[in-house]
Amino acid sequence: MFDIDDYTESAPTLPLYSALVGLGTAINVAAVLAGGTIGTLAGARLPHRIRESAMHAIGIVTLLVGVSDFLKYDNPLVPLISVVAGLVVGEIARIDDRLKQFGNYLERRFSKGESQVSRAFVTTSLVFCVGPLTVLGSIEDGLKGDYSLLALKSALDFTASITFASVLGWGVLLSAGTVLVVQGSITVGASFVQEIITRDMISATTATGGVLILGLGLVLLDLREVRVANMLPALVFAPLLVALASLWPL
Repeated sequence: MFDIDDYTESAPTLPLYSALVGLGTAINVAAVLAGGTIGTLAGARLPHRIRESAMHAIGIVTLLVGVSDFLKYDNPLVPLISVVAGLVVGEIARIDDRLKQFGNYLERRFSKGESQVSRAFVTTSLVFCVGPLTVLGSIEDGLKGDYSLLALKSALDFTASITFASVLGWGVLLSAGTVLVVQGSITVGASFVQEIITRDMISATTATGGVLILGLGLVLLDLREVRVANMLPALVFAPLLVALASLWPL
């Protein structure tokens, strides 16, 4: 059985417990909303040149985070196969197009054209939801009411949302809904996940998420138009491949 304490012992945090399951996700949602609001208000006062440079800085850091997550896993075949398989499913389901259409709809309805609502929504939703803290923190919150990892993630997301919103505008606020759905679902289902998940499965998922984050970095730097959202099913394929490794060694 998976023991989350074994996975997080190398990077301990001060435990924060609550009888209210899901408090960590609630804090995270509030952090994104607060940071996005601050960034939106501040960004309107920044010259275009500064906002452009800030986006480049975000893109570079995003690339480095993606590479770092990918290198933590010692079998590159798992994330490779997962991303390819996930991309096929994502392309068929047109996940990226549907997310952008939703963002464009909101932009037409509520914006006067000055906000990149679709790009902000898709980009920040992916950034806030594909990292290891999303999975580990939500599981801890659901199993033990310990929201310390999600509190740490909230602080990071607060800072990131300020930066993103200052460049991309109020569309960043919409990603709070994605955080609520994704982390809330993992928290509620944590008791079921504990019975089947292993440390290696989480490591594989983290490495696969690193590939998606790397793709986001390329998009933010305008180096390549990567349909990262279509790769999201890869995060499901990665743990499945690890689970099947005994039958089909990779």
